[in-house]
Amino acid sequence: METNSGIGGSHNLHLGRLAVTAIAPIAWGSTYYVTKEYLPSDAALWGAVFRALPAGLILLLFARRLPTGSWWWKSLVLGTLNIGAFFALVYAVAQILPSSIAATTMAVSAGVLMLVAWPLLGERPTRWPLLGAALGFVGVAIMVFDGQSQINMLGILLSLTAMSISSLGFVLAKKWSDGQRILDTTAWQLLAGGLLLLPFAWLIQGPPPALDTRAVLGFGYLSLIATATAFLAWFSGLRHLPSATVGLLGLLNPVTGVILGTLLANETFGFQSLAGMAMVLSGVLIGVLAQRIKRGTSHRDRVHVATP
Repeated sequence: METNSGIGGSHNLHLGRLAVTAIAPIAWGSTYYVTKEYLPSDAALWGAVFRALPAGLILLLFARRLPTGSWWWKSLVLGTLNIGAFFALVYAVAQILPSSIAATTMAVSAGVLMLVAWPLLGERPTRWPLLGAALGFVGVAIMVFDGQSQINMLGILLSLTAMSISSLGFVLAKKWSDGQRILDTTAWQLLAGGLLLLPFAWLIQGPPPALDTRAVLGFGYLSLIATATAFLAWFSGLRHLPSATVGLLGLLNPVTGVILGTLLANETFGFQSLAGMAMVLSGVLIGVLAQRIKRGTSHRDRVHVATP
């Protein structure tokens, strides 16, 4: 027989995992402002290298193990999707679009992650997470096309491409996790992505750019917080939570981007943008609370069955 304390402990563990996972989209939402304000504007490939390699090396120092067997090629695939291509595109997007707009377009990943997880993981999206994602989409559209911001469609296209690539990579990372430590696989992906970018950065953009103090601080933040810490939190969430729930937490990315863009970069934020952000947050709450209610109901059902 299970007690109420056992049910409460399960709920607290679930909330803890949600909180840890939320670190990632919040940190990623800050990357657009940091990139635009602190980093050189003409070094997208080198910027991705400087972000990925230090983070991967630091995590590898803690992991103290290299890939074995199929994880050599899996690390290359995931490193390309989640790190190499994704970081380069995000860096370019951050220089083209206002940080608030760049972050909001990435919120579409909530729905894409659900759709990709359906055939690859067999996680069929249910009604409430889909409703939450739909609200998020509408909110993003309202925030992006508010009539106050100049929209660069190339930036929007690059942002959507980055979102699609990373969604596929995240689902594959969950599918291939097969008992490997999250610390190990995260370190391998970051190193693989950074090393794959290195020759392209040198050939296309020449030697690495000189960095002033602001750029060093910016890359330090991106590498340690928005990459090493954020990806550990994100992959931990993918390991323990449904993909739909993790995808909905990703909607915190645009909210963070909009808040920072408005408060720190003096970007316009009118009533229409506020309404859009409210819809995005409502989408997150609907999906997450519905998942929690479902967990609580199934847990109580198991208790009733087990109780004589």
